Amino acid sequence: RGLRMAEPLGRRLTDAGRFACAGLCGVSLCSLFPGEEQSSFRTGFIRGLVGWLQLSEAVLPVMEAFASGAGEEGSHSFADLLREEMALKDAAILIPQDLVSFSLRDGYYDSRARVLIRHVSGLLQVPFEELEVYEESLVKSLKGHEAEDSEQAESSQRKASRRRLKRYFLIGLAAVGGGTVIGLTGGLAAPLVAAGAAAVVGTAGAAAIGSAAGVAIMASVMGAAGAGLAGYKMNKRVGAIEEFEFLPLTEGTQLHITIAVTGWLCTGKYGSFETAWRSLRQCKEQYCLAWESVYLMELGNALVTLLNGLLNMVAQEALKYTVLSGLVTALTWPASLITAANIIDNPWGVCLNRSAEVGKHLAQVLLSRQQGRRPVSLIGFSFGARVIYFCLQELAKETGSKGIIEDVVLLGAPVEGGAKAWKALTKVVAGRIVNGYCRGDWLLNFVYRSSSVQLTVAGLQPIALEDKRVINVDLSSIVNGHLDYMKQMDTILKAVGVKTKDCRLEDQRNMSGVFNSETMATEAGEVGGEKTPISCERNEMSESATCISSDRHSETTSSSQPDEDCLDTSVGSRGVTGE
Repeated sequence: RGLRMAEPLGRRLTDAGRFACAGLCGVSLCSLFPGEEQSSFRTGFIRGLVGWLQLSEAVLPVMEAFASGAGEEGSHSFADLLREEMALKDAAILIPQDLVSFSLRDGYYDSRARVLIRHVSGLLQVPFEELEVYEESLVKSLKGHEAEDSEQAESSQRKASRRRLKRYFLIGLAAVGGGTVIGLTGGLAAPLVAAGAAAVVGTAGAAAIGSAAGVAIMASVMGAAGAGLAGYKMNKRVGAIEEFEFLPLTEGTQLHITIAVTGWLCTGKYGSFETAWRSLRQCKEQYCLAWESVYLMELGNALVTLLNGLLNMVAQEALKYTVLSGLVTALTWPASLITAANIIDNPWGVCLNRSAEVGKHLAQVLLSRQQGRRPVSLIGFSFGARVIYFCLQELAKETGSKGIIEDVVLLGAPVEGGAKAWKALTKVVAGRIVNGYCRGDWLLNFVYRSSSVQLTVAGLQPIALEDKRVINVDLSSIVNGHLDYMKQMDTILKAVGVKTKDCRLEDQRNMSGVFNSETMATEAGEVGGEKTPISCERNEMSESATCISSDRHSETTSSSQPDEDCLDTSVGSRGVTGE
């Protein structure tokens, strides 16, 4: 009894259809993952797919040529051929579904495979939300098999334990009282068995009984052998790190996960790691990294104090142009800023160092497969983005790090913005690398540049890297100051194409049908309507279109209610930088 997935298309498509399917994947592999460092993945994937589709080995050289760069213009032709297949009539979703089944066959869901499936879904005009439903149904099916096998194993173990206990009891009585006592065992043993012999001897899990193929896949992909990320907690200090723990944001289970990293905390409403991510719904299994809360709280409170002080300076500076100007000592902006910066100098410097160490440790946790063998997406703001940046830099140095990370979103990142430094990230990220920045973020412009002597800062400008995976999003119309990354997170997530609660509700309204591993949707409904991001440099990798529509772009941050627990930064960069 193995994993029940959709019937392999090799048994259903015509020869031309199977060739087109393999050809579409081959051409897409080269487009998505060029370069010599990805050649082994491209070759291994296409060779496995040729066998999966039951194609003749004679076509293998052709498919390898496609995966190496030949026939780059043929993707749309292959897609058109597939849509004409009778077996796929009104059900193009079968292709992505079959690719998921193929990708899971070895108990490893490579992030590059999932990005490829996303890309193919887009070419076939299949809403990716439908594929997510299929992935979810696979998880439920696998968990059902696992529960069934576990129940059978427990029942078998209980029976074996009862037999074993009865045998030991008989032997003991015979040794102590002789054969005449054996006749009493029927009455004596029954209460012991009724009391639960299994509780005395112990029961085994499904893994001890020889699980079915589906359960084996579940254990490998989902990390079922251990407690996973939810159970991971740093029990002893690692280097300078004092706190490192994953907090669940949702209670679902999926074939891919999202980890969010908070950049700072402050007293009051924004005092928890989860607060910023309340609307995040990128997937149904999401975690928030809790790290160095003491230092992040010091930093956040210092930021509030600093900005309050600077706003007072702005007000005093304005008095110079009134009839009361003689009562106010003239201030020079550079000196004032330097004085104010002393307030956050220490917590800022501490968090700069700690975030780098936490990022490196996160990389080691992911390499150890605490999350299982499935794709991971990372999103963070401020120092949380810095954690992710150093995590990716560390992964780029390690072997076996490809195929773990799917998408990455860095918002207001206090890290180097040079193309050379970011080039390393593209080696370990299969999908999008989103850099959300604000040109007028004076905090990064002054404090970070002063403390790190960086001429280019990712949180202030686009990354000038010629790679279609890198997407720069100008958030200047949303973010007035660095504190807005926490306060305006819901709007920011929509702007950079990350799913939120609102987007998921919209998807549910527009989904044309619901399917599982045996029933397919008959229509492909339009999901989400036309979407355009805010000042976003797009590329063809961005199939997961942004969830904010153009008519909502006119919304400004002033529509948000001021937060009594954290500074209202509506004056923001425009008030401070207009020297």
